[in-house]
Amino acid sequence: MNPAVAEKKPRLTTSAMIASIASEGQRVQAAPFGKALVDYAASRPEVVGLTADLAKYTDLHLFAQAYPERFFQMGMAEQLLMGAAGGLAKEGLVPFATTYAVFGTRRAYDFIHQVIAEEHLNVKICCALPGLTTGYGPSHQATEDLAMMRGVPGLTIVDPCDALDIAQAVPQIAAHPGPVYMRLLRGQVPLVLDEIEGYRFELGKAKMLREGADVLVIASGILTMRALEVAADLARDNIGVAVLHCPTIKPLDEATIVAAVGARPRLVVVAENHSVVGGLGEAVASALLRHRVQPAGFQLAGLPDAFLDAGALPTLHDRYGISRDVLGQRIRGWLG
Repeated sequence: MNPAVAEKKPRLTTSAMIASIASEGQRVQAAPFGKALVDYAASRPEVVGLTADLAKYTDLHLFAQAYPERFFQMGMAEQLLMGAAGGLAKEGLVPFATTYAVFGTRRAYDFIHQVIAEEHLNVKICCALPGLTTGYGPSHQATEDLAMMRGVPGLTIVDPCDALDIAQAVPQIAAHPGPVYMRLLRGQVPLVLDEIEGYRFELGKAKMLREGADVLVIASGILTMRALEVAADLARDNIGVAVLHCPTIKPLDEATIVAAVGARPRLVVVAENHSVVGGLGEAVASALLRHRVQPAGFQLAGLPDAFLDAGALPTLHDRYGISRDVLGQRIRGWLG
């Protein structure tokens, strides 16, 4: 082959290599977490950034470029990352510690539990590739991170939907006293919530994004985006789908959830980019039971209690029921 032609041939890639969950043509914003942290830290010299050799892949490289003297590269050692973040917090700083969710939770759980949470230190743990946002298989798919983190006493947990959620969450979790675990969407992040009139992220609050008489979808993270898409699709068949967005998983806004479920008899679907074991679905079910609220029907639209396959994200989202088309089909089936 002519070398000149070979040089022009595009490099082959697979969607399994791409962490973005944006659909083709969807509006996106680049690196909302990194940009928001840089902006916030401009007037907050106590904010520092740490990562475990993944600055570029958590968008923390923007912080490193802006404030190199406040950036700490800990290498591929997540336990050290969390231990160092705890130590910096004890000195009065506000550390943002970033890595992949599987590494931050599974590898460093004891350090989060004992070093950070037990002493209620002011560490913000922001972890990329939550749930099924990578096709690299179980080694990289954090499908049980919410279940693990919900068990840590005093830990606030955030699962943002899009770029707007992330940008508005950063200053709020920074100002919140105590440890926070936030699922992080990085790179080219979809932007959808700016289309909801009056929407603003509020730590600890659930928000009704649209009303509907037939189904109430209670969702977090990227499944809120999917729920809004499904609601628009089903509306064309005169099926009314309400969407309640719960970006804060712990503490859960039980009052808003209970009020929404109790407002009228309709099917309740909890949709999340997480295993059906131990996540938002079981938290909502527990809240409804304790408050003695009985929905007309109740279903979980989450990831199965299984080790998931590797492959292209669109294929995997279809396979495990969280794509726009398949989620819509599931809701139609539950309605009967």
